[in-house]
Amino acid sequence: MAPCLISLLLPLAAQADTSPIASAPLPRIATVDWTIAETLLALGVTPLAVGDAGPYQAWVGEPRLPAEVVDIGLRTQPNRELLAELKPDRILISPLTAPLARTLSRIAPVSTIALYDGQTDPWQRLHEVTLTLARMVGKTAEGERLLAGLDQELASMKAGLPADLPPLLVVQFIDERHVRVFGRHSLFDAVMTRLGLRNGWQEQTNDWGFSVVSIEQFMTLPTARLVVVEPIPVGVSERLQEPGLWQHLPLVRQAPVLHLPAVWSFGGVLAARRFAGLLSDALLQDAERMEAGR
Repeated sequence: MAPCLISLLLPLAAQADTSPIASAPLPRIATVDWTIAETLLALGVTPLAVGDAGPYQAWVGEPRLPAEVVDIGLRTQPNRELLAELKPDRILISPLTAPLARTLSRIAPVSTIALYDGQTDPWQRLHEVTLTLARMVGKTAEGERLLAGLDQELASMKAGLPADLPPLLVVQFIDERHVRVFGRHSLFDAVMTRLGLRNGWQEQTNDWGFSVVSIEQFMTLPTARLVVVEPIPVGVSERLQEPGLWQHLPLVRQAPVLHLPAVWSFGGVLAARRFAGLLSDALLQDAERMEAGR
């Protein structure tokens, strides 16, 4: 597996026991998966512990992890001794970390939650996974309201966007010459579809909805608007300001690049809402600037 995939443990649809935890009114849930953590917070349940809590803040942005959430170390190699001391009611993992199930199940029951499989519509999966987690923690009504609210908010944002916007090319930088560009099967593409926006990337993507490409491949793309989602690796922003390929890309020269704060590109309901809001605001502000400059 490519290093960029290993470093971005991606949540994928529920594949395990989803019965509610009856032993405690507020379930003590530990997870190595950021999408699960984000969704639990959206449902009003603070995770007991999360893997890679520090990087979570940089990549997910919002919601922030409450201070009481314990960092259990790497998502690929959580601290088993610390987990055992915490005594969680259940441990939630993604299929990418399935090898952990055997050892973690000695500490607490383990359930596997998956969102992306490259086959099922990610929006359908988002609804299914949200409701699966909601049932687990006794928050089914809250989960249904959360999803209904998301659909209503996106419909409202869509109605407020300018007409005839160009296709968007949504990327995250790996280094100064390579990006992840998000297309079919991605959360970003699903959100853009519901906002009535066109995705400028129609090439093949992996199971998580992105392609890894060299920015040289953008030289021949049709007209599109570049959208860069943070975080940007250290030093990359500075190198992109220097004369070079990036500065000569037609996509960069024809219109200012739109920059969005960090959004977990493999996230759930709150990541979808955050991306929709940030993108809508950026497009509206850009339209206002263009109108003022006429």
